[in-house]
Amino acid sequence: NSYGTVYGNEVFFITPNFSDGQPCSNAATLTDRDGNTYNTVQIGAQCWMKDNLKTTKYADGTSISHGNDTSSTIAYWYYPNGNPSNKSDYGLLYNWKAAMRNSSSSYNNPSGTQGICPTGWHLPSCSEWDQLTDYVSSQSQYACGGNNTYIAKAMADSVGWNSYAGSCAIGDTSSFNNATGFSARPAGAYYISSYSSYGNCGSFWSATGEDFVTPRQALLCSFIYNQRNVHSASGTVIYASSGISVRCVKD
Repeated sequence: NSYGTVYGNEVFFITPNFSDGQPCSNAATLTDRDGNTYNTVQIGAQCWMKDNLKTTKYADGTSISHGNDTSSTIAYWYYPNGNPSNKSDYGLLYNWKAAMRNSSSSYNNPSGTQGICPTGWHLPSCSEWDQLTDYVSSQSQYACGGNNTYIAKAMADSVGWNSYAGSCAIGDTSSFNNATGFSARPAGAYYISSYSSYGNCGSFWSATGEDFVTPRQALLCSFIYNQRNVHSASGTVIYASSGISVRCVKD
């Protein structure tokens, strides 16, 4: 002012990210080629689908076959636990061939792999999954019991999980889950020609494959009802012939 400039003490503070858990500001919903509409959620700098993918077609209208066996070379989708009524709440399961279409494995962030995702969205690489879990771990409000590795409850939906009496586990008082709004659900898997882990586990493909492994495997992000931690995409693999869930992230 007219008397000059005066400096006080420097004070550092962090403002909370009020966009976390909210619909993405530039894409509150998205629609696939089958006409299914999905909610979205902003978590940190990323915009994610809040629901599991349930399309039977690629974005250009090409159909994907309903599988009755596992395959690493033919694109298949499956009903969670083999039950068509589960599609509405849990989406569909896909083998890696279906999820990737004809794309090559990618560690990039963003992956650059549209795969099965609607136009404007892509299949996340393991690096993008790690970005998500690293961000959630960095936010103290999402850490169960003050442990920043115990973030599974904050990312798992509050419904669908089998119960488990263990502090900070997903299945322990699941009504307290989902602080981030990511809403992971336990759709289980189609593995070695049979269904497993429905109600116990929710796993999601990445666009990152382990090309040197025979039979071929791919990396995934996984949530388990009796676990406190999220099983990181950078360290968890499953056979590419298996059927698991898909979440897409915005380009």
